[in-house]
Amino acid sequence: MTNEEFLEFWNSYKWTEAKPVYYRLYHDDAGKPLFYSGEDLPDRYIDVTPEQFALQDMAVQIVDGKIVRRRSTWINKLVPANSGTFCHSQDVAVVVTDQPGQYWEKKQNVIETN
Repeated sequence: MTNEEFLEFWNSYKWTEAKPVYYRLYHDDAGKPLFYSGEDLPDRYIDVTPEQFALQDMAVQIVDGKIVRRRSTWINKLVPANSGTFCHSQDVAVVVTDQPGQYWEKKQNVIETN
């Protein structure tokens, strides 16, 4: 390839348009984070820095469009219950309908940190 051929190619080539890069934290109406994403999705979000995106810290809350570190955290735990998901009596990971089992429900505890 000669220099002229290369320059002709370079000047006439139709470059693909670069897609924008998104760093977003999607959250609910109360400001609780739902998930981080690099996609443009239809939901509530705030833009975050690449560093915040890399950390993907869920121990934050969104207040007035800004990330605020929470002073408490939520711990989720499955507990026996009278209603909820019916599981095998020996393995909570196996959902059953026709054999002896136990109902389980998710309980959320809030733990205060400094």
